Amino acid sequence: MATPTPITRTTSRANTTATSFPFHRRAPGRSAGRIVPRPPVTGGADPDGGSVLILRDRRFDAGETVVMAIINRTTDSFYDRGATWTDDAALDRADAVVAAGADMVDIGGVKAAPGAEVAVDEEIRRVAAFVAAVRARHPDVIISVDTYRAEVARAVASEGADVLNDAWGGWDPRVAEVAAEFGLGLVCTHAGGVAPRTRPHRVAYADVMADVLRRTVGEAERAQALGVPRRSIMIDPGHDFGKNTRQSLEVTRHLDQMVATGWPVLVSLSNKDFVGETLDRPVGERLTGTLAATAVCAWLGAQVFRVHEAAETRDVLDMVAAIKGLSSPRVNVRGLA
Repeated sequence: MATPTPITRTTSRANTTATSFPFHRRAPGRSAGRIVPRPPVTGGADPDGGSVLILRDRRFDAGETVVMAIINRTTDSFYDRGATWTDDAALDRADAVVAAGADMVDIGGVKAAPGAEVAVDEEIRRVAAFVAAVRARHPDVIISVDTYRAEVARAVASEGADVLNDAWGGWDPRVAEVAAEFGLGLVCTHAGGVAPRTRPHRVAYADVMADVLRRTVGEAERAQALGVPRRSIMIDPGHDFGKNTRQSLEVTRHLDQMVATGWPVLVSLSNKDFVGETLDRPVGERLTGTLAATAVCAWLGAQVFRVHEAAETRDVLDMVAAIKGLSSPRVNVRGLA
């Protein structure tokens, strides 16, 4: 597939187009600074109570859910197969998911599965200027970048990213240091200690949920000690990452144990292999299974949902919230007229 025309930066605000955006400058108070160690909080307990989440000056109280829409800047994503590889297509995707109710976008320049090597410089080229473009186009949306490399993390932080989604369990411990330096949010994911971009092979745990809790809470506490804002840290059980299908299902059943730690829980369920194998469905036929798993995780208290289908996910989350008594119906006229 042809290399897309790169999004370029310009210091002029005149004649801004879809491929030419003003250089993003971080708001006061969000610039790089000294890393100030803080003592860890045992078990993730928030001194003010509840799993309050604060991302880019937006506060999500316990029970409020966040839709994080995926934007792939790759040619070989398992799901969209390069549908948002070109700059214009990726920007159109950002417009569409924001209109569909996404609170956050998650931009990734390297697919999670094995494949062609992507150099650090190439990953930066794919995502950094695009972060600035999305920031200019949607100034209020929360921008996350999916990366396990500190060099990429630093580049996107300088362009306006709000969250670093470290999907490989702190493989590069400097990612958390970058989050602390720039005051960004951080996702601490369980991957079972496997190397990035590898598939699980006969992986075994004495207790998979205990391992998930130990590793994710440990990474979250380390991040807080480095100076990452406590209420901007999320933990993710890492469905499919370092796990077979039965292990991912077990983690889903016991997700309330992660919620009980007090750290906001993010889940990335969308169209994954554990859904496909459970239902014997190919990638293009996993929406209903994904939404069923989404409903279960929402009922058990997950707060952030990384998804391909933003509108459908928002409907599921709002329905679960209404059933739990956490929100009201959007319309309420039946039997009242």
